[in-house]
Amino acid sequence: MPQPHPKFERQSDPIVAQNQFRQQTAVLQPWLPFSEAKAHLPQPILPEHEAWVQLYWRAWEIAWSNLRQPTPGSGFVADYLDAGTEPYLFMWDSTFTSQFGLYGRRAFPFTGNLDNLYAKQHDDGFICRQIDPTTGEDFFYPFDPNGTGPNILAWAEWRLYRFTGDDGRLANVFPALVGYHRWCRANRTWPNGLYWATGHSSGLSNQPRVPNSSFHHRHWTWVDASMQAALGSLVLAQMATLLKEEKLAVALEDEHTRLSEQINQQLWNEAAQFYQDVDPEGRFSPVKSIAAYWGLLDADLVPEKRREPFVKALRENWTFKLTHRVPSQSADSEGYNAETGNYWRGGVWPATNFVVLRGLRQIGQHGLAHEIAVNHLSNVAAVYEQTGAFWENYAPETAAPGDPAAKNPMGMAGLTPIASLLEDVIGLTVDWPQRRVFWDRRLVSERPYGVENYPLGPDGTLSMVANASKLRLTTDVPFTLTLRDATQSLQTAVPSGTTEIDLE
Repeated sequence: MPQPHPKFERQSDPIVAQNQFRQQTAVLQPWLPFSEAKAHLPQPILPEHEAWVQLYWRAWEIAWSNLRQPTPGSGFVADYLDAGTEPYLFMWDSTFTSQFGLYGRRAFPFTGNLDNLYAKQHDDGFICRQIDPTTGEDFFYPFDPNGTGPNILAWAEWRLYRFTGDDGRLANVFPALVGYHRWCRANRTWPNGLYWATGHSSGLSNQPRVPNSSFHHRHWTWVDASMQAALGSLVLAQMATLLKEEKLAVALEDEHTRLSEQINQQLWNEAAQFYQDVDPEGRFSPVKSIAAYWGLLDADLVPEKRREPFVKALRENWTFKLTHRVPSQSADSEGYNAETGNYWRGGVWPATNFVVLRGLRQIGQHGLAHEIAVNHLSNVAAVYEQTGAFWENYAPETAAPGDPAAKNPMGMAGLTPIASLLEDVIGLTVDWPQRRVFWDRRLVSERPYGVENYPLGPDGTLSMVANASKLRLTTDVPFTLTLRDATQSLQTAVPSGTTEIDLE
């Protein structure tokens, strides 16, 4: 157990004083038992894939069994979801919890994990990546190389906003996000402005991409840390514009431009056609890491001429296209483990797969995203049938758990049977500030499929089911629907009530 932090002066960031979560007290509220909460959750309709539907409900059920209230005296301010691995609140897990939790927001506030992180922010903007929920103590000292990260909180909150339209939350979290972003920029960069991380702070703890780097940066420039900073500056600029913080928006846009240029000048390996970490002498890592695909979430970061060769690795056998897609490092990379994945040396992880899928959709690669999602979900379902459990990670070349791998870790495992099922397999996404719903229909099915009781905005609901010839949808809020499949695309205004659309 770490010792209490020594008291020493660190320069405060004025914007952190606006972080309202640090002044909040916990308001304890009972939540519905799962038997009643189910009525407030989206209901996937997949008559030809009942095993996936059962997996979906089982994931929610396990998540419900891990809901927790703050311990008195911890300084936590909200109910939260225990990751189900170790008895800590983790930044990495909490970020991804929010991404499937947004679908359960009518029954439980799954943003509580993030709220608790913001409540524990230091005056200078630092947020520890691992916090004891019993005492509220940080696990790491602020300047420990492993003490924070990855810097993806702003991306998570922006995605929540685009799905829910909750601009009130956006205004509340903005000071904490800017303060944390500034801390990372001040304390995690090299003189050229690019970023470093460690295996543990990046989340990819034992990957050999940077030698002996589980607990130290080794003076390398890290591709994911740099891309995450660029993505963070981009979405924070968009938030600042929305919140009429024009001066801050301009500064963040300039930062994004500088980072994007530096990443493309220094981290693109032309010989490998891939973005890779770079050592102090400018030599590229021998490992192709899934970490590089954070770059796809920023639509402007990867130049168009580089997109196809960069994404090609996801389509190629014996790189990232294996029996179970997508391994955390390519099979043709040094240190790859074919048998079990050996954690991050090839293991297939729900969180990084989720990132890849979001990135592919960001650049319009909807067909490839669907293909990978179906492969991943099918393998997760096969392993569940064999073991009766979800796993922290999976073997890359067989339908088997990874090793080591925690059992039923709902901090991340819920991404695949819930978020990816809805967004990438069924294909339904939302941009609620624009009142837009997108349905990318790619499942081959003779019978109607879709979603019922899907949440729209603060209190709207959508049910939408279709077969090859007819779409029937019912909603209590109007929106614009864009429906596309492998051969066609249509856009139409949808009023409140029930609407039928001929698809032939």
